[in-house]
Amino acid sequence: MMYFDPIYLFFAIPGMILAGAASWYTKSMFIKYAQVRATTGMSGAQAARHMLDVNGLQSVGIERVSGFLSDHYDPRHRVLRLSPPVYDTPSLAAIGVACHEAGHALQHAKHYAPLKLRTAMVPATNWGSRLSYIVLMAGAMLQAPPLINLALLLFSLTVLFALVTLPVEWDASARAKRAMVANGIVSHSEQAQAGQVLNAAFLTYVASAVSSLLVFLYYIMRFSGRR
Repeated sequence: MMYFDPIYLFFAIPGMILAGAASWYTKSMFIKYAQVRATTGMSGAQAARHMLDVNGLQSVGIERVSGFLSDHYDPRHRVLRLSPPVYDTPSLAAIGVACHEAGHALQHAKHYAPLKLRTAMVPATNWGSRLSYIVLMAGAMLQAPPLINLALLLFSLTVLFALVTLPVEWDASARAKRAMVANGIVSHSEQAQAGQVLNAAFLTYVASAVSSLLVFLYYIMRFSGRR
C-alpha cells in the first residue's frame, strides 16, 4: 500500500537543495558575465556561427528560441537553438553558452559516443519517466512485485540518462573553452570568465544526477523491505 513515508524526505530534500543552489549559481554567473562585453564584439549567435564554420559545420543552423537559458542543440535537425539573451548579446556569458552548444554540434560531427548514447536514450527515458510512477503505484496497491520491479527498471533509465549526460556536457564545455581562444572568439583572459558560466551550468547536471540517484535509492530501499 502507498503512503507518505517521512524517510523519503531524507533522500529527496538534499537533491532539491542541491538543484536549487546550482540553478541559482548558474543564473547569477550568467547575469554577472552578461554585463561583460567581449572585446571582439561578437554576439552569441555570431560566436557560435564562427566556431561552427571554422570546424566545417556550415550545414548546422542557428535559430532564436524564447525563454531564459533555454539554449540547446538539436541533433535530429542539426540546429543550435539559442535564447534571446544568448543569441543577440555580445557578452562573455552569451559567447560561453553559445559555444557550449556549438560544442555539442562538434560532438555530433565527431560521432562522440556518449552523445550518441544519450540521444538514443531520449525516447525510452521519456516514456520511462512518465510510466514509472504509475506502474510503481499500481504495483504497491496490488502488492505485485513484478510491477514494482518493472517500475524500478523504468526509473533506472532516468538515472542512467542523468549519468550519461555528465560526460556529454563536460566535454562540450571543454571543446567550447578551447575553441573560443583557438578561433579568436575571446582572448585568453576572457576565456576564464566565459568558462565560469559553463562551470556553473555543469553543476546543474550534477545536481540532477544526484537527485535522481537519491530518489532511486529510496525506492529500492523501501520496496526491498530494508530500512
